[in-house]
Amino acid sequence: MASYRFSVNGTARTVESSDPDQPLLYVLRNALGLTGTKFGCGLGQCGACTVIIDGDAARSCITPISAVASRNVTTLEGLGTPDTPHPVQAAFIAEQAAQCGYCTNGMVMTSAALLARQPDATLDDAKLALAGNLCRCGTHHRILRAVMRAAGRTP
Repeated sequence: MASYRFSVNGTARTVESSDPDQPLLYVLRNALGLTGTKFGCGLGQCGACTVIIDGDAARSCITPISAVASRNVTTLEGLGTPDTPHPVQAAFIAEQAAQCGYCTNGMVMTSAALLARQPDATLDDAKLALAGNLCRCGTHHRILRAVMRAAGRTP
């Protein structure tokens, strides 16, 4: 069985998998117990499974474990803590941007990757970055206000 070594939330981890195409999502949730990352569509279309790999938002449901060897993966659990949330998490709380919460992981992770890369992101930048993340509850306006709040812009 092959072993894959990579960093998750700043900690070196090694996991074994007999299938190099096993989705990163399954490894994170089942082998490492990091359940903040959600299974949505399983096709990389909804964004619920988004993590940050080497600074870029990525769909973990379509990312094979073999593709993250020696890379840095950040999950929702590694972004902030309940006592010290990441600015995007704090903004989501302040704007009450989560309704059912299922898409929230992907929205937060995609927004965090955007703002890390582009701290002065505009509303249009946020809309473009989040265009591939689906929210069925209709909280997109609150989510966009939260991203603008995290960017230091008045929503």
